[in-house]
Amino acid sequence: MTEKIAVLGAGSWGSILANLLDENGNDVRLWSNSAAQVAELNDHHTNQHYVPDFHYSESLTAYTDLAAALDGVAAILFVVPTKAIRSVAQQVAAVLEQTHQKPIIIHASKGLELDTHKRLSQVLAEEIPADLRQAIVVLSGPSHAEEVAKRDITLITAASESEQAAKFVQQLFMNDYFRIYTNNDVIGVELGAALKNIIALGAGALHGLGYGDDAKAALMTRGLAEISRLGVALGAQPLTFIGLSGVGDLIVTATSVHSRNWRAGNELGAGQDLKTVIDTMGMVIEGIPSTKAAYELAQQQNIEMPITEAIYDVLYNGADIKQVIPQLMRREGKPELQ
Repeated sequence: MTEKIAVLGAGSWGSILANLLDENGNDVRLWSNSAAQVAELNDHHTNQHYVPDFHYSESLTAYTDLAAALDGVAAILFVVPTKAIRSVAQQVAAVLEQTHQKPIIIHASKGLELDTHKRLSQVLAEEIPADLRQAIVVLSGPSHAEEVAKRDITLITAASESEQAAKFVQQLFMNDYFRIYTNNDVIGVELGAALKNIIALGAGALHGLGYGDDAKAALMTRGLAEISRLGVALGAQPLTFIGLSGVGDLIVTATSVHSRNWRAGNELGAGQDLKTVIDTMGMVIEGIPSTKAAYELAQQQNIEMPITEAIYDVLYNGADIKQVIPQLMRREGKPELQ
């Protein structure tokens, strides 16, 4: 199957997914708002700031012109930071209004919109009306661009209310090292993707503070309980959280040095201040705004999320990271499966 696909966002994940789609035989247009980045990709087939020393397919073409990138495409894959999803979707809608295309919309970003607390598929549905698109599909699961670049084995999920659209995306991406499962629980898949970044910050912080494997296992397990609790309250299917976009994504993000959220937490635990961590990371740390969005959502829904609350206090209230841990440990005892 050969399709014309536009990939919006040439960071590490977007550019590697674009390269994978190109290798699968598709006509792929990779869009970036950085002229220097587009020139590097087209002239040298590299993207050194995001994926050092990787050589991209020479048939992969990068664009700064959004209309040219979208011309005649069957699908549009959004892989831009959460905070840019709405504005980029507005630009896409303006192009589609002129061209009368109805592509499938896919997104592989992980987060919640900060002010509205909306999932990203909700934002896309608001900004790209139904008469300008087909279904919306969420692509998510345990994956690092660095490992997909090495063709390591990776399994993720394509979630959509449309089974046909999910299967279309499944066939686009499947190959010898990249396997896709379909899912109809869009809510659960998106919330698992967004909320695991919060727990990854905490796991990194524990490592930076010198805690061992017992503490990390405890944090991940009870973190998953929090994610599930909020997710089910918002309409997700419970089983989604023991799948690829739940426990699978949590494991890879909360244990790997490839995870920028884990690295940020590790630096905080080691004593670095938040501003310095953000300034030196060089890439978006989605777990930071997601912590605020999840904390506020939990307050609105009256859902208890003590780990998220503790991380929120550290990030937004200046709480001492060394003090919030004993406070968590000394809370009133409760049944595990409450």
